[in-house]
Amino acid sequence: MSAKAIYECEGKRLLAQWLPEGTPGRDNLLVADFAHGFNWETIEAAHPFLSKTELVAKPDQLIKRRGKLGLVKVKLSLDQAKTWVKEHMDKEISIGKTTGKLNHFVIEPFVAHTDSDEHYLCIFAGREGNTIMFCHEGGVDVGDVDAKAAKLVLDIDEMPTEEKIKSTLFAQLPADRHALIATFIVNLYKTFLDLHFTYLEINPIVVVDNELYVLDLAAKLDQTAEYLCNDKWGNISFPPPFGRDALPEEAYIAELDSKSGASLKLTILNAEGRIWTMVAGGGASVVYSDTICDLGGSTELANYGEYSGAPSESQTFEYAKTILTLMTKQAHPEGKVLIIGGGIANFTNVASTFKGIIRALEDFAAIIKEHNIRIFVRRGGPNFQEGLKRMRDAGDRLGIPVAVYGPETHMTAIVGMGLGTREATMPRTESSFFDGILTTSSGTATPRTESTAGQPVMSYASESGDYKPLFTNKTRALFFGMQPRAAQGMLDFDFCCGREEPSVAGMIYPFSGNHSQKFYWGSNEVLIPVFQQMGEAMERHPDVDVLINFASFRSAYESTLEALEYPQIKVIAIIAEGIPEHLTRKLIKVAQAKGVTIIGPATVGGIKPGCFKIGNTGGMIDNIISSKLYRPGSVAYVSRSGGMSNELNNIISRNTNGVYEGVAIGGDRYPGSVFIDHLFRFQDDPEVKMMVLLGEVGGVEEYEICRAIASGRLNKPIVAWCIGTCGSMFTSEVQFGHAGACANSDMETAVAKNKALKEAGAIVPPSFDSLGDVLKETYDRLVSDGVIVPKPEPPPPRVPIDYKWAQELGLIRKQANFISSISDERGEELLYAGMSITSVFQEDIGMGGVISLLWFQRRLPAAACKFIEMSLMVTADHGPAVSGAHNTIVAARAGKDLVSSICSGLLTIGDRFGGALDGAARMFSQAYDAGQSPREFVTAMRKQHKLIMGIGHKVKSVTNPDMRVVIMRDFVKKHFEKTPLLDYALEVEKVTTAKKPNLILNVDGVIAVAFVDLLRECGAFTREEAIEYIEMGCLNALFVLGRTTGFIGHWIDQRRLKQGLYRHPWDDISYVAAKPVMMSRNVDA
Repeated sequence: MSAKAIYECEGKRLLAQWLPEGTPGRDNLLVADFAHGFNWETIEAAHPFLSKTELVAKPDQLIKRRGKLGLVKVKLSLDQAKTWVKEHMDKEISIGKTTGKLNHFVIEPFVAHTDSDEHYLCIFAGREGNTIMFCHEGGVDVGDVDAKAAKLVLDIDEMPTEEKIKSTLFAQLPADRHALIATFIVNLYKTFLDLHFTYLEINPIVVVDNELYVLDLAAKLDQTAEYLCNDKWGNISFPPPFGRDALPEEAYIAELDSKSGASLKLTILNAEGRIWTMVAGGGASVVYSDTICDLGGSTELANYGEYSGAPSESQTFEYAKTILTLMTKQAHPEGKVLIIGGGIANFTNVASTFKGIIRALEDFAAIIKEHNIRIFVRRGGPNFQEGLKRMRDAGDRLGIPVAVYGPETHMTAIVGMGLGTREATMPRTESSFFDGILTTSSGTATPRTESTAGQPVMSYASESGDYKPLFTNKTRALFFGMQPRAAQGMLDFDFCCGREEPSVAGMIYPFSGNHSQKFYWGSNEVLIPVFQQMGEAMERHPDVDVLINFASFRSAYESTLEALEYPQIKVIAIIAEGIPEHLTRKLIKVAQAKGVTIIGPATVGGIKPGCFKIGNTGGMIDNIISSKLYRPGSVAYVSRSGGMSNELNNIISRNTNGVYEGVAIGGDRYPGSVFIDHLFRFQDDPEVKMMVLLGEVGGVEEYEICRAIASGRLNKPIVAWCIGTCGSMFTSEVQFGHAGACANSDMETAVAKNKALKEAGAIVPPSFDSLGDVLKETYDRLVSDGVIVPKPEPPPPRVPIDYKWAQELGLIRKQANFISSISDERGEELLYAGMSITSVFQEDIGMGGVISLLWFQRRLPAAACKFIEMSLMVTADHGPAVSGAHNTIVAARAGKDLVSSICSGLLTIGDRFGGALDGAARMFSQAYDAGQSPREFVTAMRKQHKLIMGIGHKVKSVTNPDMRVVIMRDFVKKHFEKTPLLDYALEVEKVTTAKKPNLILNVDGVIAVAFVDLLRECGAFTREEAIEYIEMGCLNALFVLGRTTGFIGHWIDQRRLKQGLYRHPWDDISYVAAKPVMMSRNVDA
């Protein structure tokens, strides 16, 4: 959402801080607020005015007409204000249909004045500009300000002057107040723009003794401008409407949403309700709520929300888990219903998102059965067949009732099934991905039709005799942003439609130099150029007239503004959601002046079957085929929602001859082009015989359509429906998924719009649930009237699919070149032997635990993990004199890099240095397993003239023990359940030290024998596995890993000390000169 209401106290604080110095009334903006958890002493200390003047106390919870409701108390002392707040804290009141508790209050100075001192002021944003409304009267009895107030409409870039304000707004204001209030309005307007307000109402604004006071204030900020205004806004909060308390679960989802590129929304309407929804898509979420309310479930609807924009598996899991947590807090005697619905996704991998939902269902399976929760699923889009199969299998496996449906079922049919108003049909088996590509589309094929030229039956007016389409089969586009998947989708569509050349001419990506990217044109690879500069891309491709802007919301404004500088560009599609409204309105103004059509922001784009599609519109190739988007039909549609546009493709293809063109104008409050722009195009296109409008709650654009129908400018059949009819059934205001989907007046409600459209002559179905039926009736009538003549459906084209996608769908298999069984980075997060990296940290398994996973593919006991870590610690370093460290130091001083220097040290590891672990393990375990006594073992090794690996130290002895050995030995004896080989080695040590005191068990030996005990006795390995790990030589890995730490330290140390090239001193080298060999010559006598 963009325009969001803020607390009155925070609105006044913003004005007090950011109104320009010297602004009348700025110093009078004194305000304090009180809520649960606040401390009066702290508040008094921060706001000295509280004890110096009479006060006003009132609730600050977005409640309108507080004065008329008796919720404003004036002329209070501080103690009286405290008492009044205490008496009203948590008091339940009803306002119309809404009931809620008072829990947040504002306290400010009381200003004595008369009614004649009160005035009304409001500034609000509109599509073409901003409006300042002023009325010389104000206060609770101001009446109909729309009728009484003077209005000054300002262009987007226009700033008001005091003279213009006085002449336009102050006709009935006493002259002695003109200068004061005009100065205030000019400065307030600047602040309105600077802080990205969208609405700012002061009623009343009071003038007493040439002092200006702001009494009551209501304000909204454009939340999408937070990245621009965060420093000025500070830690501002956006409270829920009165009557709906903010729940921690809602805050949690809002936090997830703020950290995600996807969209995650959740509003709790009735925590005790029995009907819950988990819907994919902003438009679809509204449609499902509408249908639930239409079927009598408004009082039982528990929540409104959406997940969309390709959320990850983990995000979907958290979202589903949150809903199931709320849903299962209490049982319902009739059981509950969970609607997991959605339209046909354009680019979201359905199977991937369903993984997250299935994980949540697994966690809640027992309580789902206990609470008698029935689940109904309907979804379509990329990989939907696999997703639905997984969902159905999960229901069978978990023993919970899950009914699963695909695109063959009308989107909202599952609502009626869940509520018992529609018979639950047996889910049909979805056709496979190959079936969708290689055969005709699923469902009953509608014969393709053609229009009859010159038919006398019906005549459609066209305002322009030389109509030029927005898109043709020659249209070419540039991408802004690196979006290879969307580009490949467009190329597949082009190939499917039989275009002669790809519609994607190139990409603009400022973050890399010029290069080319490989794509497929059918089965062949082609290169698409990537440009760093937009100007070069335009110059190289003068035939391009469409820019598809995939820039983020932070940079979409600048990149679109740059594109508008090139006259060749006629259409710009802005995909990003969340561009600040003021910036969008600036773009609209520039685009209109240049005659450029903007589709978006917050859109998936549009599609013209057989000609051109924008980005991800229409989904993947299987949906292109099933919805017959590879060839034109006779029906053109315009929608706000991108997700619902793909659903319209499906509905239209199943009930008519298909789509001729479809555009999703975008969900923001101010789309670059509006419904009427495209409906006029469709009206003027002779190939369009029927139009579809999917409007929504919020805004008044649909009334332009009503006027156009009434005037005859639009006279082709228009099937129209505005979603959001459920809004009038809620007891508190609900902001739906799209930024513009919120009614600010009765005219903006979906119910009012549907009524007006029907009265104007549009064909309006009873509900979205029956949209398909009405489409078919209208289409059949046009066929019957001869306006559309059926002709045979051509066979769908065959289109290759990408190898990776086919592999994900399980359609192909290929022998892998590599096999890895220890880690997997392909999913939502990295896995170590099946354990997620999140779990690694949550369970605090440490480095020893990580090694146990990566080396041995299993979790080892805590003592074993600690032993591994201790082994690394004691082997980390043994001073600079040993060969490995010495080599590392010499290489470092020669200027070699870190990796090269470490490799120099590592290459010295072997039987003579550090490589005794494997040898010691083998020697001791073989002797122990053979039943040799310690003395027999020592004797046998002496006879074979072999040194016992792991025995002996140059410096340490029995009387001067190696503390590393002592520490390791004592730990193992204390924490390992059994230590037979360590005990054996200690007995061997007694034999060897009897001969020589330094023949002790050294650190290699103690680690080696203890590790064998770990493998054999901890219970995690079979005997065969333990032997295999010893034989493969993995114990030396402990020394290699540990000693690498020391080598790194030596390399850093030498660099830090800036040591020069090392040359070994002559006096430390014994030069032994070889004597020449005298050759004697034998002479025969």
